[in-house]
Amino acid sequence: MSVLLVGISHRSAPVSVLEKVAITDTDRPKLIDRLLASSHVSEAMIVSTCNRVEVYAVVDAFHGGLAEIGELLTKHSGLPLPDLTKHAYVRYSEAAAEHLFAVASGLDSMVVGEQQVLSQIRGAYASADAQQAVGRTLHELAQHGLRVGKRVHAETGIDRAGASVVSVALDRAGQVLGDLTGRTAVVVGAGAMGGLSVAHLSRAGVRRILVVNRTAQRAERLAETALSHGVSAAEGMELSRLPQAMAAADLVLTCTGAVGAVVGLADVHRALSSENRSATRPLVFCDLGLPRDVEHAVAGLPEVTVIDIESLQRDPAAGAAAADTAAARAIVAEELAKYLAGQRMAEVTPTVAALRQRAAEVVEAELLRLDSRLPGLAHPERDEVARTVRRVVDKLLHAPTVRVKQLASTPGGDSYAEALRELFELKPGAAQAVAAPTEVGAIGEPTDDFTAGHRGDDQEQQV
Repeated sequence: MSVLLVGISHRSAPVSVLEKVAITDTDRPKLIDRLLASSHVSEAMIVSTCNRVEVYAVVDAFHGGLAEIGELLTKHSGLPLPDLTKHAYVRYSEAAAEHLFAVASGLDSMVVGEQQVLSQIRGAYASADAQQAVGRTLHELAQHGLRVGKRVHAETGIDRAGASVVSVALDRAGQVLGDLTGRTAVVVGAGAMGGLSVAHLSRAGVRRILVVNRTAQRAERLAETALSHGVSAAEGMELSRLPQAMAAADLVLTCTGAVGAVVGLADVHRALSSENRSATRPLVFCDLGLPRDVEHAVAGLPEVTVIDIESLQRDPAAGAAAADTAAARAIVAEELAKYLAGQRMAEVTPTVAALRQRAAEVVEAELLRLDSRLPGLAHPERDEVARTVRRVVDKLLHAPTVRVKQLASTPGGDSYAEALRELFELKPGAAQAVAAPTEVGAIGEPTDDFTAGHRGDDQEQQV
């Protein structure tokens, strides 16, 4: 059993494709259920953010698992498999772990070093765990990945280039509006990205924040948070009042994750034509939704600027300093080595336990034979013989079992466990019967793109 990753991100696909593949919080549990019902998947976790969708699955066969995940994404997105294939990347076993660690560290983000992806991975894990879709393999992988991300942010300056996509978007908005101090902003969406937006707007000196959400109660809670951040005025309101809110705004930041546009052309027309709004007053939209929250035609209106995910991909501020990036990659490499060594050691442990159990069974069998041959042997003498035999066996097994655990942490270490099973005639299922091993992929397994026939040794076909 090994970890297979199939993903599509801002690095591999245009926004138009990402919009179709995007998985909402509502969709995610249903898709995980479908994965678990397939033939080759035993564990599953879906990481879905504003610029990536990644399916992590524990599979018993590479091509079988790949075909099932591909079929799932094809049906969900409505894209033909060949179109999906062109933009998908696949990682398997060791490469899947390395990719997750890089993502958790912010190395694969649109804004290198952003920290929000850590909470998104944590949320993906919690969602999958709540469905009992996470077993030992994905649990250990996800938890180690979260630790790697925290360590990178604690020990490097990778996040100096910008804490998130929000910060870069606001920098771009400032180029149009000038200083944001004293401005009025609308935040559409009261989720995690909405909360992050409120925090950044507060730090930018925005005077008034209007939070618009489908559920007024959540909007009001986020508005209270804005006030706690030092904003002079904040109000939560239902989505039906969006045109009214935009009429008073200099900046509208959208991050709903809804399927389809939330800000329509007619709503913006109504806001711009408000009697309280000057015809020359600019209005900037920062559309951070995926799919897009703002209807495409809005960008053509006079005095309106739309900054979306696609334009942010080209922003030079989305990169971190080379030295910090190199330091972060060094930590990822170090932690990957630790993770793989731990997985190899965990895999050999059941074999060692099975060997010791086999030795104990042989000792007990020989003691029973001794009882039958010497039925008059006194208990003290019999106990001393038993202790002596067990000491001899323990001493004989001590060095090889300690050494095989040490060797197991090295590349190719799984071969030592196989040698033990062969030398001591342990049946293939014996180790599993003693203790279930951590499911770890064999090092050197192929990475592929969606076309199952194209196999090779390269584990990084698309980064």
